[in-house]
Amino acid sequence: MALIPLDIQRTAAPLRQQVLERVRAAIIGGQLAPGQRLIERELTEMTGVSRTVVREVLRQLESEGLVAIIPHKGPVVRELSAGEARDLYTIRGALEGIAARLFVEHAAAPAVKELAAALDVVVDAYRDGDAEKILNTKNAFYEVLFTGAASDVLSDMLATLHARIWRWRALGLSHPARSARRPGESIKGLKAIVAAIKRKDAAAAEQLTRAEAAHAAAEVLRLVAVPVARTAAQT
Repeated sequence: MALIPLDIQRTAAPLRQQVLERVRAAIIGGQLAPGQRLIERELTEMTGVSRTVVREVLRQLESEGLVAIIPHKGPVVRELSAGEARDLYTIRGALEGIAARLFVEHAAAPAVKELAAALDVVVDAYRDGDAEKILNTKNAFYEVLFTGAASDVLSDMLATLHARIWRWRALGLSHPARSARRPGESIKGLKAIVAAIKRKDAAAAEQLTRAEAAHAAAEVLRLVAVPVARTAAQT
């Protein structure tokens, strides 16, 4: 399969970051298919950057779990597996649950208001139905949660995890066979988390955050099992 044009723009952002974001988006969005080879020369020609930059980008994507380096073949887009999703979401639930508990214990009133405001933006994004907007606003919501937890160690661990899990979250939001009930379920779950935080119930906040991650995992695992023929028919 030939690589698609990546449309790298010359902006104020560093070229490495631009290339990284475009290749990452192409993988997450499915334009670069699982198992597809990522040939340095082709990426260099298409992006107009040096091989050094391309190699740095590929190394970063490998660390995020989006690219695998195969002996005698080179970098390829990593295949998705149910086992990986199950592990990532289990870890996600545990770490985000701890973040919610710590948020209750450490965050001041302004941070709680900021979290509630971030939730309102998520609800608006779901109303618009734009998968990319939903993903970005939910990322912003969780970033407020993690910052309020006031743990640099936990924030670093969650940043690494979310880089690995980004592709799965995008799948759950954009898959043609996604559940019509999932958006309402997610909004309800996030509202329950914020409500628990507002009443300073750390145990409930942790439990509800873990439950939301478990619901997301169930949806992703269901989608992974959907036959290809069915999804193609619904596209």
